[in-house]
Amino acid sequence: MVYQKLIKARNMLRKLELKKSGHNKFAGYNYFELGDFLPHVQAIFEEVGLCDVIYFDKDMAYMNIFDIEDGSFALFTSPMGSAQLKGCHEVQNIGAVETYQRRYLYVTAMAISEHDALDATTGAVEPVKKEVVEKPIATRKMAGEKGEFQISIPNPPEDINDWIKIVRDASHTLLDLCESDADVMTIFKKNKVLFDEVKAVNPAFFKEMMVKFTETKDKFKKE
Repeated sequence: MVYQKLIKARNMLRKLELKKSGHNKFAGYNYFELGDFLPHVQAIFEEVGLCDVIYFDKDMAYMNIFDIEDGSFALFTSPMGSAQLKGCHEVQNIGAVETYQRRYLYVTAMAISEHDALDATTGAVEPVKKEVVEKPIATRKMAGEKGEFQISIPNPPEDINDWIKIVRDASHTLLDLCESDADVMTIFKKNKVLFDEVKAVNPAFFKEMMVKFTETKDKFKKE
């Protein structure tokens, strides 16, 4: 019974004209913040007879959506990430992670479409190639040469935080080599597959990294 009600709830939400308040300045797309849809979801759940319960442990975030009439439920999960926001205490970083996880759980459970982000940035993106060398590569080759502005991370470390640090250092190296705002966009497009992986495991860090891209791009516009 819960799935029948959940489908009905999704269709009710789909018919609403929701507005996206989140904006990615670098890629130029809008996205849904948690507050854009949560009040509507809760009102719909009350109408159809559903109740959601979200909880976290060290590795996973969970959402149970219960049918309040018969007790059946649907379970949705998302791997936990981490946040290292500048100037924030540990508890604030935990709160940031949990807010992001809540948003992703609702997006999944309610089948909320956020294709705008892909539309704004996708294209002929080359996959990240892993080569067996000693150190990470983040260099600008001659214009037009295959692999220009491509980040290659051979032998990625097992610790996810170490891997993210490598991505950050490599992307910063490439941004320092930029000669125009077009170069900044090339870095983003060439390495979008890699950046999408970063966003999946650590949304807060991805957001911080996009700020760096935006600052570099804006620098050339002022010149």
